[in-house]
Amino acid sequence: MSADWSGPSVDFAHGDLCVTVDGRLLAHVDGTPFFYLGDTAWELFHRLTLAEAEEYLEDRRRKGFTVIQAVVVSEFDGLTEPNANGDLPFVDGDPARPDEGYFRAVEEIVDAAARRGILIGVLPTWGSKVGSAGGREAPFHAGNARAYGRMLGARLRSRPNVIWILGGDRPADPPHLPVWREMAAGLAEGDGGRHLRTYHPVGGRSSSAWLHGETWMDFHMIQSSHGRRDQDNALLVDHDYALRPPKPTMDAEAPYENHPVNWKPELGRFDDVDVRQAAYWAVLAGACGHTYGCNDVWQFYTPTREPLMSGCLMWREALSLPGSGQMLHLRRLLESRPYLSRVPAQELIIAGERVRAARGDGYVLAYLPRGGTVSLRLKGAGTASWYDPRTGAWVAAGPFAAGPCKFAAPSEGRGHDWVLVLDGSDAAI
Repeated sequence: MSADWSGPSVDFAHGDLCVTVDGRLLAHVDGTPFFYLGDTAWELFHRLTLAEAEEYLEDRRRKGFTVIQAVVVSEFDGLTEPNANGDLPFVDGDPARPDEGYFRAVEEIVDAAARRGILIGVLPTWGSKVGSAGGREAPFHAGNARAYGRMLGARLRSRPNVIWILGGDRPADPPHLPVWREMAAGLAEGDGGRHLRTYHPVGGRSSSAWLHGETWMDFHMIQSSHGRRDQDNALLVDHDYALRPPKPTMDAEAPYENHPVNWKPELGRFDDVDVRQAAYWAVLAGACGHTYGCNDVWQFYTPTREPLMSGCLMWREALSLPGSGQMLHLRRLLESRPYLSRVPAQELIIAGERVRAARGDGYVLAYLPRGGTVSLRLKGAGTASWYDPRTGAWVAAGPFAAGPCKFAAPSEGRGHDWVLVLDGSDAAI
C-alpha cells in the first residue's frame, strides 16, 4: 500500500477542534473525527529557514501526520542563539519586548503547515525557561507569563491549525504551576479561547499528575520517554482513562526512532519496532492520538551543529527512517472503521502476550506485538483479517464463530507485530 497521503492532511473546512461529548477523543466542531498523529520537531522554529521548514512539512504531509510539535522559545540556547534568519525571540532577553522578525517567522511556518492541512502543537516556551512566582532566574514568571501568552495567542488567533502545548519536559509542580496558569490564561485571552490547550510533562509521567482538575486543560499528554525497550506506555493511558471526569489523553513523547536506549548508545537505538509498539499499545488502550519522534529530526541535526542526545544522522536522511512512514498505516486503520465509537476492550482477551484490544461499532482490533496467537471471547460471528503495521497490507483470515476463539498471526517474533481485525454486527462482537 502506498505510504503517501493524497492532498492536505486535515480538512479545516470541518471547523476547529474540540473534545468529544464523552470526553475521550478529539473531533472537529462539525463532528468529523480527528486523529492526533504527531511528529516531534522541537527546533522547527529555531533552526530551519522557511524553505527548509516547507521541505520538512511536505514530507510529513505525505506521511499523513496531522500535528507537528514545535517550541517557540526552544530548550537549547533558545534565548541566545538566533533563528535561521538571525533573529532572537526577545530584545535583550526580555519577554516584554518580542522581536517582530522572530515571531513573524513563527507565523510563516504555521501558515506553511496550514497550507498542507497540518496543525502545529505550539509550545510557547520550553519548560526550562519558566521560574517560580517570586523568582527572576528564568525569563518567564508569574509576573509576565500572562502578557506573553496574550501576545502569542493574539498573533495566532486567526490560524485554524494551532494547538497550545504548555510545559516542555517539566512537572507542573507547585513552584511552577502559577506561571503555567497565567500563561494558559493569556493564551485564551489572546486567541479568544479558540484553540485547545494541553501540557507536555516530564518523562515517565502524565500531565494528569498535576493538572487533571485544571479547567483550562482540554486533554492530557504523557511522556513515556526513552528509558528502555518494551516499556508498556499503555499503563499510563490506563491510568488517565480511569480518571473522572474523563479527559482525552495520549503519549506525546514515546521512544524516538534512532535515540539511544536509556541515552546510552552502547545499549543500541530504538527502531521502527519500538515506535510501532508504543503507538499501537497506547491507541488501543484508549489514547486520542500518538506522537512519533526521531532523535535526529527533532533537533534538525547537521554536522555543523553539536549533536544532542547522540544524534548521528543528517535530518534529511533521518526523515526516511521507516518508523515515520509506518505511522500512516495506524491512521488509515483507525479511520477505516467507525472512529468515535472506539473504546478499550481488554475484557475480550483470554490469552495473548502483551496484547492490547479495542472495540467499536461492528469491529474489534487486537494488537499482537510479537505476532503469535491470541484467544478472545466473542459474542457472535464475523470475519477476521490480519493487518500488517509495517506495510498496511491485509491478510484474510476467514470467518469466526461465537465463543472463545483462537487466532494465529501470519508470523511471530520481534518485528513481526500484527493487528487482528474482526468485523461483524454489533451483536456479534
